[in-house]
Amino acid sequence: MITVSDSALGQLKGLISGQATETQLGLRVFVQSGGCSGFSYGMGLDENPPREDDVIVNVDESLKVYVDSYSAEYLQGAEIDYVDQLMGGGFTIHNPNAVRTCSCGHSFQTADGSGEARSCSH
Repeated sequence: MITVSDSALGQLKGLISGQATETQLGLRVFVQSGGCSGFSYGMGLDENPPREDDVIVNVDESLKVYVDSYSAEYLQGAEIDYVDQLMGGGFTIHNPNAVRTCSCGHSFQTADGSGEARSCSH
């Protein structure tokens, strides 16, 4: 399913430790229709328990990744990474199912061409 690089794991642990919550936070990762190539990624910390149809990836004792069943199809084999760049750092998803990405790098297309492309807003 999804893997998380050491760099991303370190950043995520830092984000989680900075949250004041009684519940264990998970990382929700999803795919939604949109972007100039058809699909875009989304992710965020989630304090809710996993949903019934979620695929749960136990990264380590402090982090679980939740992926809904629809998104799991498009994220099979993907890696979440954190990359430091000249203008700052950020999370990125390396997805072997993406056969094309848009020039802004915020959306992707799969081999079956599904997803609804929209004009780029980045």
